[in-house]
Amino acid sequence: MDGHFVPNLTMGPLVVEAVRRVTRIPIDAHLMIENPDRFIERFAEAGATHISVHAETAVHLNRSLQLVRSCGAHPGIALGPAAPLSLVEWSLDYADYVLLLAVNPGFGGQDFQPPVLDKIRAFRAEIQRRGLSTTIQSDGGINLGTIADFAAAGVDAFVVGSALFGSGDYRATLDAMRQTVERAAGAVAGRGGAGIGQ
Repeated sequence: MDGHFVPNLTMGPLVVEAVRRVTRIPIDAHLMIENPDRFIERFAEAGATHISVHAETAVHLNRSLQLVRSCGAHPGIALGPAAPLSLVEWSLDYADYVLLLAVNPGFGGQDFQPPVLDKIRAFRAEIQRRGLSTTIQSDGGINLGTIADFAAAGVDAFVVGSALFGSGDYRATLDAMRQTVERAAGAVAGRGGAGIGQ
């Protein structure tokens, strides 16, 4: 976060570099910033394996996504709750994943905006229609009470903040969330739906 596109300031490449020194797991950097091209290479060099940029802030979205890939990271498109899916229509071939935010970017702990579930369903239908393997990621208001709705709508990857870090037992919370997602995926598959990816 840069204090411009969103009102807060948060972690930069130095934090990513510090995290990379202590883990080999993927690091996903969601750039909630204006002019993301200025920072893509720095985040990739710091160790980010996935880098998403906002369609609302990237001047030339396809170029930004190509820059992420040229740096050896997986490119993603982030889209705020009020931003239309049409912003990503001509860029999906350049992205490995799309992050559909269910809250306004910039603050943790917000309640999710239910209309985003319709947006997720519409996007899932579009990528299936086009035969794409694009991963759908969602962030914002995801907790034990809402994660089944996100899974049933078609989300593949869940960004969980307050619901995890505010819990007393991270492992138990993650296990419960995984079980809830599996049940929701089974229910969708049982109705003849597409199911939920890993």
